[in-house]
Amino acid sequence: MTAIRATNLCKRYGRTLAVADLSFDVEPGRVTGFLGPNGAGKSTTMRMILGLDRPSGGSALVAGRPYAELRHPLRTVGALLDAKAVHGGRSARDHLLAIAQSNGIPASRVAEVLETVGLREVARRRAGGFSLGMSQRLGIAAALLGDPEILIFDEPVNGLDPDGILWIRTLIRRLAAEGRAVFVSSHLMSEMAQTADHLIVIGRGRLIADTSVEEFIGRSSQGYVRVRSPRLAEVAELVQVGDLHPDHLRVTAMSPLEIGALTARAGIPLEELTFVRPSLEAAYMELTKDSLEFTS
Repeated sequence: MTAIRATNLCKRYGRTLAVADLSFDVEPGRVTGFLGPNGAGKSTTMRMILGLDRPSGGSALVAGRPYAELRHPLRTVGALLDAKAVHGGRSARDHLLAIAQSNGIPASRVAEVLETVGLREVARRRAGGFSLGMSQRLGIAAALLGDPEILIFDEPVNGLDPDGILWIRTLIRRLAAEGRAVFVSSHLMSEMAQTADHLIVIGRGRLIADTSVEEFIGRSSQGYVRVRSPRLAEVAELVQVGDLHPDHLRVTAMSPLEIGALTARAGIPLEELTFVRPSLEAAYMELTKDSLEFTS
């Protein structure tokens, strides 16, 4: 069963159309990255999926049902939207215990998730005194509490140090490998490149791409062939397209196979013939440049 299904989802705030006719699926067993510029509608979409905002049109289903119809929602879907949305006077343990009791989750599960996120030693400290990174870990613990098949994380690496970022990346990949659906938004393209299998990209509330990471990068025009040769000027004259640098030629309009065939027929030796694929960040910047809400 599809884990999350958005169908023609719309959300208006007065005259502002925050989400416009948005449709996509999030499938089990993979990490689906949710990307878009600031103001694109990512958080609003996540809130509608979780029943926190009412759609102006369309629908959002979780495990085939609207979130409000789930009998024990935390056993189906766990979410982290706002790491600081905790009762500051409660300890981390008591915060999780209250959530567990509201969904019929055994108290023993609280200790398990505190261990998972690395907060066992501070379980009795007041959550209001936690750093942002610790609050993120507590929010992730709350999302994991019901051992759900669907996870939704909004910017989960905010406030984490490098060790924490590696930890959440490993955790997200493990959750997907267990067959769970993981839907995660982030502005860190380097993290998405290492974590996501599939991408949903939106801009100004509209769908830009619904594709694998590889296919998304492949749409970019930023890729090029790097050519090195002791007779580089002759190669440049031969291909007639390319940007000549002191130690290499950059070619964007031909494939390595085409360049290799031309130079072989001309008897020109090559030292390097490499396709340089663009980064996810470069592809993202190129494909969302017309959807920026705020520019500088």
